[in-house]
Amino acid sequence: MPILTDTPITLARQLAADFACRAGDADRLGKLPAEDVWQLKESGYLTLTLPREYGGEGLSLREALAVHLELAQGSPSSALVAGMQLHIFGNLSEARPWDEDKFAWLCQLATAGGLLNSIASEPALGSPSRGAFFKTTAALTPEGWCVNGHKTWSTGGAHLTHLLVKASVGTDTAVILVPNHIPGVTWEETWSDSLSLRASDSHDVRFENVIVPEDHLIHRSKPEPEGPNAWFPMMMGVVYLGAAVAARNTVIRYALERVPTALGKPIATLPKIQRQIGEIDLALQAATALMFDAAGAWGRGEQGTSVFPRIVAAKHLMTETANRVTDEALRIAGGISITRTLPLERYFRDVRAGLMQPPSGDTALEIIGRGAIDELRQKDETDEHDDSSV
Repeated sequence: MPILTDTPITLARQLAADFACRAGDADRLGKLPAEDVWQLKESGYLTLTLPREYGGEGLSLREALAVHLELAQGSPSSALVAGMQLHIFGNLSEARPWDEDKFAWLCQLATAGGLLNSIASEPALGSPSRGAFFKTTAALTPEGWCVNGHKTWSTGGAHLTHLLVKASVGTDTAVILVPNHIPGVTWEETWSDSLSLRASDSHDVRFENVIVPEDHLIHRSKPEPEGPNAWFPMMMGVVYLGAAVAARNTVIRYALERVPTALGKPIATLPKIQRQIGEIDLALQAATALMFDAAGAWGRGEQGTSVFPRIVAAKHLMTETANRVTDEALRIAGGISITRTLPLERYFRDVRAGLMQPPSGDTALEIIGRGAIDELRQKDETDEHDDSSV
């Protein structure tokens, strides 16, 4: 499907403007707008990170982040849904971990208007990134693969066209392509009243004797931790950063328009308000700069391993900054900010989800710390070697 505008950035801004008009009602209803999904498909936005040879735009990580930062300002929930497909194909395009014919097939589905997501999380499972034995199972039968299990946090919900289901096959783990809405696939609306991203349809899905053809086995391997993947943490982090930018813009506009009778002029003229806005803007500038710097340095293989701590640092700073900025935006706007008159309370709630997505918290700081230790140790060892060879 062709991009309808000259550049992906322009496209993202146009979509964000449309999404923003529906975002408030979508949050109240706890439902992903069908109009948002339709626009994502028809515009070609969902194919931006597919390789050009397979009908996409072939955006790099840095380019994709710049585009998605714009989209997230319109609706973080819809941006989360789109970001899932963008990060999957961005990572697959770089790493090519699966057979090329399977990858080409998935790209064909995407260019035909498909909306895909990796369905991995389970009620009793920690982060799938650490390697896992899934309770969801797939067994080969004469009719094809028979899938049974229960998955959580399946962003996109019923709007997805295909599910990349991670399951156990004997002692192996596998990725099985399951078309949505075939017999045995049942969605449970568990997400609509969540704290954050209520309109992302991140519901539970159950598989009861779901049969798919044998060739729908996309990949099979022994359970093991995944290698460094910058696309997931960065594409998720930029959703929350975009929400924080939207909060910044909202509170600035409010400060320009709010004229208390006792003051007789906009509160934006007050040094205190200017200082508070300056603090959040500085924090956003720092997080955005680190995001682009880390994404620009990202590479596969040895380079990816060495840069990954910086990727984690960028994701951590993005989410922490988003939480700080949206909190401060509430304080600047005052009492009106905790009502639905302004979208600030929604941005404040939405960015809390970023604190839960891995790598986060102590785990993120440990990765960053080990990276710093290893970097200095290697530098010292290199310097000692150079000195001894003189």
